[in-house]
Amino acid sequence: MQRYGAGGIAAPGDVHERGSVAAEFATALPAVLLCLAVCVGAVQAAAQQARLLDHAATAARLIGRGEVAPEPPSGATRTVGSDAGLVCVTLSQQSNAAGLGALGVVVSARSCVLDDVEPE
Repeated sequence: MQRYGAGGIAAPGDVHERGSVAAEFATALPAVLLCLAVCVGAVQAAAQQARLLDHAATAARLIGRGEVAPEPPSGATRTVGSDAGLVCVTLSQQSNAAGLGALGVVVSARSCVLDDVEPE
């Protein structure tokens, strides 16, 4: 609703502020969407890291008992090492999270268990 001053002329403050809410919304919306995308990507990366950790723990347990471990997930690299009676498995994979993989973010997980294999 337009307010009119003396003589039927629109008040000056009303004319210049018209559309300011739409401009502020248009400026803030991309920032809010970017923050939301980063949060969703972080949750996806954390879930991927949890899957890698579960696989690393399983592989380390099997290798520690002298059994054959399953292949790592598609696209992941597995490194097996031993130190002071421990068998350690490290899995690394490019992030599958939306946008984070393109930025070069690598997700990794490491698990160590006692080496139960008898030396011969």
